[in-house]
Amino acid sequence: MSRPEDTLPPDLFYNDSESRKYTTSSRIQHVQSEMTSRALQLLELDSSSLILDIGCGSGLSGEILSTIGPSEGGPHTWVGMDISASMLDIALQRDVEGDLLLSDIGQGIPFRPGTFDAAISISAIQWLCNAESSEVNPQGRLSRFFNGLYASLRRGGRAACQFYPQNEAQRTMISNAAIKAGFGAGILEDDPGTKNSKIYLVLTVGGGQVQGDITSVVKNMRDVDVQDARRKTSMREKNELRKGSKAWIMRKKEQMEKRGKVMKPSSRYTGRKRRVAF
Repeated sequence: MSRPEDTLPPDLFYNDSESRKYTTSSRIQHVQSEMTSRALQLLELDSSSLILDIGCGSGLSGEILSTIGPSEGGPHTWVGMDISASMLDIALQRDVEGDLLLSDIGQGIPFRPGTFDAAISISAIQWLCNAESSEVNPQGRLSRFFNGLYASLRRGGRAACQFYPQNEAQRTMISNAAIKAGFGAGILEDDPGTKNSKIYLVLTVGGGQVQGDITSVVKNMRDVDVQDARRKTSMREKNELRKGSKAWIMRKKEQMEKRGKVMKPSSRYTGRKRRVAF
């Protein structure tokens, strides 16, 4: 059985018919509810918060955010963004409480820095890994998304993204893109090795001294892989990067890739000085 991500772009796949079928399926509603509740558990919110719902679809997850009781830290205010106009139209018909935005997350997160306390995403970010044409670069789309998400969250904020990677390489590509954007990233897998396996990417904004760092989120949890690459380069190391050197070139290329630019692959000739021709 082929994956939806391998057939059409999300804005075309989720047309009026497919969007209504998705929303009215009792099985999908049940699974979506379980995954949203799990994501909220990983966020550990103890008070009403402003949450960004990434790939909100018809608002199934948003409804849960709105109905969380005060004893559980709710209810939460939420803003949803999705690329499918059909999905958002159904959300409007269902009169969900959140604000809705038609937007492609692969082009970034169009909100002011520090707007949100937290973010959730259910079954959405794996769509960023698909290239519908030679002009679409998955690494660039992931970079723009995670850099925008990092900026939109307040310091100490968290995000929990459930996703379905096609393979280990795609899983690594997604987590590495989050780390390059500055997040502390932990991957949690529920029911590993079964057909019901669910993978969550748990992200935090801020250094290790900030309360609510990723290590506290996943403490004592099984099947957790934590990667934290938030290491500031010392001034001494910066001074050693001589302009024009191979290290300087490699660093510049990495910075451009983080901004979503497509760079030529490096080789053994990168940064090598050329002989002067007379």
